[in-house]
Amino acid sequence: MQVYKFGGASIATPERMEALLPIVKEAKQPVILVVSAFGKTTNALEAVVESACKGDKQNALKLVHELEQQHTDYAKAILNEANYNEAHKALNEYFTELQWAIDGADATRYDYSYDQIVGMGEILSTRIFSYYLAQEGLGNEWIDVRDVLRTDATYRDARVDWEYSKKQAQDIIGKYLKTGRSIVTQGFIGATADNTTVTLGREGSDYTAALLAAMLDGESVTIWKDVPGLLNADPKEFKGTVKIEAITYHEVIEMAYYGAQVIHPKTIKPLQNHNIPLYVKCFLDKNLKGTVIQNEVNSIFYPPLIVLKKDQVLLQLTTKDFSFITEDNLSTLYSIFHDLNVKVNLIQNAAISFVACIDRKEDKIEELIKVLSKDYKVFRNEDVQLLTIRHYTPEILFDLTKSRYILLEQKTRHTVQVIMK
Repeated sequence: MQVYKFGGASIATPERMEALLPIVKEAKQPVILVVSAFGKTTNALEAVVESACKGDKQNALKLVHELEQQHTDYAKAILNEANYNEAHKALNEYFTELQWAIDGADATRYDYSYDQIVGMGEILSTRIFSYYLAQEGLGNEWIDVRDVLRTDATYRDARVDWEYSKKQAQDIIGKYLKTGRSIVTQGFIGATADNTTVTLGREGSDYTAALLAAMLDGESVTIWKDVPGLLNADPKEFKGTVKIEAITYHEVIEMAYYGAQVIHPKTIKPLQNHNIPLYVKCFLDKNLKGTVIQNEVNSIFYPPLIVLKKDQVLLQLTTKDFSFITEDNLSTLYSIFHDLNVKVNLIQNAAISFVACIDRKEDKIEELIKVLSKDYKVFRNEDVQLLTIRHYTPEILFDLTKSRYILLEQKTRHTVQVIMK
């Protein structure tokens, strides 16, 4: 059994979805198809969350109506009349649920509200995809992954209950696989014990694919993207990128840790633990070789692996009484970041100061600064970028940082990180 993951770009238009048909047909059956929301749908739903939580429910409903029309038009373009009618009934039910979620949206429970609204995108896209495959002769079973993946209630970054979810996967998905039926299901989402929708973090569809492969003893996972394979840098940000033919789990987990968007940070662990290879291939040309990620590769020489995180905030904390930043202080600081669910992308401490680079998420930063200000003077640097280069050379470091103002630099033998403006 193989697991294929299709991201939003691969199904952004009806024509794109139709182009996936040969890929699915040629897969060794049965196959689990983990599918994201249509391209830009997640961003559109995030705008709904913003309006709803600000109290502008009318605008939120207007945005949802626009999304409903887009999905209806999409279904009408790709489905015959009988399948369209069935899909339309299902879509209507989900858009009604979205309206209920908007009614219940509350700024004081932003993350909860976010998941109830944004988590619907994958449900909508997979319904249409499932009907389309069936229409084209590819029998499949549509599964609501929220019935499979149980999580805790850490909204927007939920943690999966492995044992319970594995049993559910084997009981619910496994029985259909044994009959030879393929599965269409969602990435990115799960549910708590009381059936409340949660999301697994941005790019969490990759993680879903890895989890299902590990829980069901899959042969491999393939992530279908609009690039020829895993590149050493984002081609939208850097010129002269090169494709990597093969790379180890270890290298990819390092890239993911530093913020590379190609593979979700949590995706590699279940695959590595079960020795399941991960392929990154191009849905625009299925014949391209792509990249394989596995335990060992023949070559250990890599080009510089470059990751750029934009929209960062650099916080500098100084003790108010000029006391040293000791192990006790560090333990307290780590606990504060952990309790507020704020990921630290880079840290550095000196005698009386502590520096942390974090993503700019205002709702979290505001609360974080409020807590930290009780014991520390907090200074904030806006609009900074975090550049990470694995296997760097002096030449590539100079080239990527010239004409930039360097706020902080950290180096190890293999990796350099620079915070710059």
